[in-house]
Amino acid sequence: MENAEGDEAKFAQIADEMIRRKVKVMMITPLSAAGGLAVQKKAKAAGIPVIDYDRVTLGGQAEYHVGFDSVNVGQLQADGLLGCLGEKPGAQIIEIQGAPTDHNATLFAQGQKSRLAPKYDSGSLKLVKTQPVADWNNELGGKLFEQILTENGGKVDGVVAANDGLAGAVIGVLKKKGIRVPVTGQDATVDGLRAVLGGDQCVTVYKPVRDEAEAAARLAIAIARGDLEGADDLATGNLRDPVARRDIKSVLLGATLIKKDTVRTLVTEGIVKPAELCAGELAPVCAQQDIVGG
Repeated sequence: MENAEGDEAKFAQIADEMIRRKVKVMMITPLSAAGGLAVQKKAKAAGIPVIDYDRVTLGGQAEYHVGFDSVNVGQLQADGLLGCLGEKPGAQIIEIQGAPTDHNATLFAQGQKSRLAPKYDSGSLKLVKTQPVADWNNELGGKLFEQILTENGGKVDGVVAANDGLAGAVIGVLKKKGIRVPVTGQDATVDGLRAVLGGDQCVTVYKPVRDEAEAAARLAIAIARGDLEGADDLATGNLRDPVARRDIKSVLLGATLIKKDTVRTLVTEGIVKPAELCAGELAPVCAQQDIVGG
């Protein structure tokens, strides 16, 4: 396994070396669609099958994809927001989405829309604005959210933030203005979980990355052995590539909505340590939620 650390040139160099070594299967997480496609074309010319890992190369040529069901993740976020809002007719919602160049961000938004659009259409909720954030940049996301909030006269009743990082930026703005409303997140980061415990963030979404890695390993082994029937038995889902206009055989994993009263399950499963969550002012909250240990 090699990590390009966000460097496109290094990503290409690593891929070229793997192709030179004639690996039996290549698994990539593309930094960009163009970079991923360039690698996949070279791999295909060399007869090497490719798996897109965690993120699809739009317009690409990968034979398989392994990742989370991103539409379902978005649905969980929307369901969490609706649960936190309760009955509040006409509640004003601001959506802070991920990078427009990241297909996962597009799918998260699709999932959210499937739940929220009927509410917007009926008038039971009001969409103030949907704002994508380039490169998932938290600082930029906070600034854009503050602009939208100001333009809306400081009025907001709930925020769909596409991940915990953007949620944290939104919460920072809300605290500065003395506002507390439901905010969603995703990834179940330590900061996100602490925000959920503290009541600043209403939900996050946990994606079991270990399960994703294990699923990818099983798929890669099957392909390397030439067991394409076995590979197809693993990749029972399909993910649509709207650019290439094709369905990619996929292993799509599920995610879990995490609320204040379910954070403890991640501690019980060893995903996060109590000491990471319960420092400082959250110690009493952890005690109330029966989150104990080192």
